[in-house]
Amino acid sequence: MTQNTANETERMVVTRVFDAPRELVWKAWTDPKYVMQWWGPKGFTCPVCKMDFRVGGKYLYCMKSPDGWEGWNAGEYHEIVPYEKIVSTMYFADSEGNRVEAAELGIEHEAIDDSPDVITFEDLGNGQTKVTFTGNETMQNAIKSGQVEGMNQILDKAAAVIAELARVK
Repeated sequence: MTQNTANETERMVVTRVFDAPRELVWKAWTDPKYVMQWWGPKGFTCPVCKMDFRVGGKYLYCMKSPDGWEGWNAGEYHEIVPYEKIVSTMYFADSEGNRVEAAELGIEHEAIDDSPDVITFEDLGNGQTKVTFTGNETMQNAIKSGQVEGMNQILDKAAAVIAELARVK
């Protein structure tokens, strides 16, 4: 189940309920071997995922399109509350993790005052977990640029990984 909020000034918010306990969803979100299975929209792969998962730690992800194009994202973790919340910055990067301005990549991206991304994990009981992703762009811009659609595709892929983790647990 996905829920989107559309308002010209509100931040991008995408939610998803997973049929798995919070600890399992957290594991899929914080272990590079699982992130590599779901990062990037439908049809994309994640050949590189480096995570120093601690406050002040950095990460570097690569998403690769079916035609071989590579898009790099990097960032830093600012707050981690185990099983509850991750606050981080994310930016476009090169393969070494150096910041690259969106305009240099031909991407229209308007961050809201360098706002961080916030991901929360809520235990709904009955083995379900609600994940809420709050991005650093307005919902209107995120819809226009395809970020909302991409995030929903990423969450679809994450759901498949989490379902497999739950099955083999």
